[in-house]
Amino acid sequence: MAKPPAEETPFVPPDGTRDVLGRPRRLVTRTTERYTAVQQLLSEGQSLAAIGRQLRLDHSTVRRFARAQSLDELLVRATNRTSILDEHKPYLHERWREGCHDIPQLHHELRARGFTGSIQCLRRYFQPFKKPHSPKPKIPPAPAPQPRPAPKPRRVVRWIMTNPGRLTETDAAELKEIRAACPHLDATASHVRDFAAMMRDLRGNDLPAWMDRVLADDLPALHSLVNGMKRDLDAVTSGLSTPWSPGQVEGHVTRAKLLKRMGFGRANLDLLCRRILLRT
Repeated sequence: MAKPPAEETPFVPPDGTRDVLGRPRRLVTRTTERYTAVQQLLSEGQSLAAIGRQLRLDHSTVRRFARAQSLDELLVRATNRTSILDEHKPYLHERWREGCHDIPQLHHELRARGFTGSIQCLRRYFQPFKKPHSPKPKIPPAPAPQPRPAPKPRRVVRWIMTNPGRLTETDAAELKEIRAACPHLDATASHVRDFAAMMRDLRGNDLPAWMDRVLADDLPALHSLVNGMKRDLDAVTSGLSTPWSPGQVEGHVTRAKLLKRMGFGRANLDLLCRRILLRT
């Protein structure tokens, strides 16, 4: 199978009128505009001095544009400027037509022939004839990970109220992450666990210090709890210091309320007393 040609753009040596992108050089465009303007004003009968003032050009420049026989005469002077690459251009053109389009290789060969310029000089000269590289397909960015749904408040409360030693590794890790993300929740969990330890170990004498630590933080809900404790501080301190519990009394009160409600509001006090005594 025949190998396709490496370049589709036919090679025509640059004539100096276009830049590396194939556009008219700035010098060529400026020369064309000035020549056209000077010739137009001359045809209107204006003097060289008046043309120079109107176009803001030096008198010698206006005279050169006025005396030129044609635009090509000016462009030849503008584009045929000597370059260190001139003496090597025939060799470069021959190698390019042979299929050698590797700029570093061509630069290496010219260096062996005495060329002292840089590789950028060759790249600029052959830029209009290089086949443009096709852009690489963009890899779509990976979708952002979906944010993990926040746990329900009731579950977080259960984690805080549970003894840390009884939490599963998963629950403990999630609670740690939540506490790290919310300083207020972290302070609340710390105060709640300190109070639980104080209640478990019957250390009621630590209650005032605990209350001071709570009031030092910006936790309005716990401030309300502390203010309620202050109204009956002795009873709360006693409850946290002695092993006695009002649980039995509360149980009897609950049983009495249950028997009362079972009468649907139609039983008097005598019947309620007899039912309580008979259920004892």
